Amino acid sequence: FLLWLLVAVSSNFPTNRTHLLQLGLLGWLNPGISYTLSLIGLTTTSVSISTLLWATEPVLILALARLLLGEQLTPKLITFSAIALFGVILIGGSTLVDSTGGDLYGSSLILLGVLCCAFYTVFARRFGSEFNPLFAVALQQSYALIWVLAIWPFELNRTGVESLRNLSMADWVRAGTSGILYYALAFWFYLTGLSRVSAGVAGACLNLIPVFGISGAVLFLHERLSLIQWCGAMAILLAIFAILLSQARAQNQ
Repeated sequence: FLLWLLVAVSSNFPTNRTHLLQLGLLGWLNPGISYTLSLIGLTTTSVSISTLLWATEPVLILALARLLLGEQLTPKLITFSAIALFGVILIGGSTLVDSTGGDLYGSSLILLGVLCCAFYTVFARRFGSEFNPLFAVALQQSYALIWVLAIWPFELNRTGVESLRNLSMADWVRAGTSGILYYALAFWFYLTGLSRVSAGVAGACLNLIPVFGISGAVLFLHERLSLIQWCGAMAILLAIFAILLSQARAQNQ
């Protein structure tokens, strides 16, 4: 509702409506199918293994962008993306050591969810600036809502509605706030950036997710990081900075 209200206020309705269905269906890919598969897989797979599998998303985006969009993978982009991936592994290294593992079924579901996200980035990049990012997010999240309503009866049959009734008002506020931050603002910012850079560069920036995560843990939860995790965070930051600097120089030439 909030997204459509912003679309109406800003008058960002598209004039070209030939690809609206394809644009909306991307919401079934991400967050629809992707998060459904990932959450189911997480029930039988450790968080550390899930983190490692999600770290492959930028690599998958690079490969799909080359195959489906014909994007050129420069040696710099490949090298710095590999450095960023190494940094992600360093950050999650402490949890991987303590991993309780998981079965092949759960890991496969999570990997399929990651692949859906990678396809989402590549397909969304195909639209370029054809649609306003705000309108695109509103449409895609509406389709995602349809997906949620379609699978919700299966969850209700398993657990009932007692879990929802037991939620306090504070829980609903926190859930609504997190939804606005992630499913509205984050997707909006991501599609805006994706309309201006290649899918490979956008995918490489996803390596920053664990950096933001551990930064929040340090600031708000007062957690401490190991030296290896600090090194991993610095590797990611330097690699992404180098990628963006290289992208800016290429655009200015």
